[in-house]
Amino acid sequence: MPEPESPIPTSTIEYYYALPRPTRRRPPERYWLHALLLAATCFTTLVVGARMEFNFLHNLPPFVQGDEWIPFFPLAWVIAKPSRLLLGIPFSGTLLVILFAHEMGHYLFCRYYRVRATLPFFIPAPTLIGTLGAVIRIKAPIRSRAALFDIGIAGPIAGFVVAVATLAVAMTLSKPFSAGMGQSVLQLGFPAIFQVVHSLLHMIAPSNAIAALPLTRIYMHPTALAAWVGMFATALNLLPSSQLDGGHIVYALAPRAHRVVSWITVFALLYLGHLYVGWYVWGGLLIAMNVVTYRQRQAPEFPPMPANRMVLAVVAMVMLILTFTISPFQMN
Repeated sequence: MPEPESPIPTSTIEYYYALPRPTRRRPPERYWLHALLLAATCFTTLVVGARMEFNFLHNLPPFVQGDEWIPFFPLAWVIAKPSRLLLGIPFSGTLLVILFAHEMGHYLFCRYYRVRATLPFFIPAPTLIGTLGAVIRIKAPIRSRAALFDIGIAGPIAGFVVAVATLAVAMTLSKPFSAGMGQSVLQLGFPAIFQVVHSLLHMIAPSNAIAALPLTRIYMHPTALAAWVGMFATALNLLPSSQLDGGHIVYALAPRAHRVVSWITVFALLYLGHLYVGWYVWGGLLIAMNVVTYRQRQAPEFPPMPANRMVLAVVAMVMLILTFTISPFQMN
């Protein structure tokens, strides 16, 4: 007498957990490398944060180019007086917490769906913000579109929430530009979320000196600049292309439209390159990613995407609109 057939899974979670699991022994986690990169990133962000805080306290322009070996990275200035590193704690701590929140959003949902992934790797760099961000490596296939969607969107939501909370506090720590202050070498373009938070501050505390000023006349506290970096990172990750978080979201929603949307995003960035040259660089990177991953399947098409994820898809689109800046940097 034949054995009865096993029931067909009726939900994404049932299907996902019914799939076979790899039996290979996992390589040990390289905790020493995570710790080393984190320590190096703490140092590089403290260097740039110290100069930001020093300029803020002494009413100097926020971004000035001195005789640094590397522009906007005052290493020699810090080495001359190492105690200055303590000034960088507000910026460095805030930025690392925002980046950590983003990556842990991905990591925790990888753990939830039993997808093998590393802890965050922080990337130190002698740049304007002292880092190139943070990443996790996913070392196992993602076995459903729902899992791909949840893993992809969890990072931007976590980072965005922390960055907005930080900005709300940092706005109250900011101050008006003082009369006679020199002009900053670099001007930041503010995304819409800054205007939203500033308007809310005006509604809650209309007598506040900062609430009464336009954003262009506010000297942002270094923690607000860390929030700006968090918003910029959120926007870049939510771009709907290739292997970015936004690309994962699009693939989970409509796998067959992913390639078309990815190339439309590339062309849009190349068009915006005449306003900010950095979009040419990002467009080039996305071209390379699209070519390399041309035939790569990010997740199986079955089971279909649950309809309740559409609300979160709209949330992702709203976050992209609020955090994207057409011209994030302007040189004077």
